Amino acid sequence: MNRRSWMKTAALSLGGGLASRLGVGAARAAEAPKPGMIVLYCDLAVVPAKEKQMLDFFHNQFKPAGAKFKGFIDLKILKYDHKVQGAALPSNINYRFQLTYESLALQQAWVNSDTHKKLWPGMAATLSNPDDFQVLVFNNA
Repeated sequence: MNRRSWMKTAALSLGGGLASRLGVGAARAAEAPKPGMIVLYCDLAVVPAKEKQMLDFFHNQFKPAGAKFKGFIDLKILKYDHKVQGAALPSNINYRFQLTYESLALQQAWVNSDTHKKLWPGMAATLSNPDDFQVLVFNNA
């Protein structure tokens, strides 16, 4: 093997190894959605002066506690950016809470737990609409 062939082989081997570690080049199989899985959305009006407080509380206390419950799949807090199409959100809605659980029954176990009852007031304290926000539940189709 000449030097040029050896260098091409080495470069391809190293590049392929790096690509596989980074998840590049090969499509990853998507995890099949589970029957009964739900996604719950809450449109929240976070008081602008309390956004940092809410984000700190969400990431450091609320989400880690929720992640310990049976059936938990994912929990995100999303900041509204802009409308592309359709009806506009009410002007005070600036965050969307997105919770994914294996089932509605397991999500309800979390909501009715002592842990949730203890932590939710920390989230609610940052909202201008703590008792009147939209909650939507979508089932896996």
